[in-house]
Amino acid sequence: MATSAHSALERPAKIPWPPVLLVLAVVGAVALGRVAPLPWPGVGDGAASLVGLGFGAAGIAIAVWAALTLRRHRTTILPNAGASTLVTDGPYRWRRHPIYIADVFLLFGVAELTRNVWFVALAFAFAGLVTILQIIPEERHLEAKFGDAWRDYAARTRRWI
Repeated sequence: MATSAHSALERPAKIPWPPVLLVLAVVGAVALGRVAPLPWPGVGDGAASLVGLGFGAAGIAIAVWAALTLRRHRTTILPNAGASTLVTDGPYRWRRHPIYIADVFLLFGVAELTRNVWFVALAFAFAGLVTILQIIPEERHLEAKFGDAWRDYAARTRRWI
């Protein structure tokens, strides 16, 4: 048990799950769109494309803002590396994991732009898997490292939406 606690203190995970899962979601959606295409439920007009662009732009903006916030605090952006600082400002003021939210927004944006329903389905799968494989271990790491400061932050800040 002490080894597990020490491991959680050092870093949240050995594998950088979010980028791995994101690549798998994109590759999976493209492959499934070719071998098992599903009809797009939307209208697929110019306004719908703007919605897709909006989701994509929001995803990029949130990811950049979060990355810059982490950099300003001189802590890592790498999901498998240990945090050196508990960041609670910028987009982290509103949500505990804005980069993963940004990833889901990007998948939704690509879904609308390509009219590939598999991107939507795999965005939900990504969210579930990233919660299990990354967020929960990451939150254990943050609690082990920052204690009451983490618990106070987690109590007032939502994990996802």
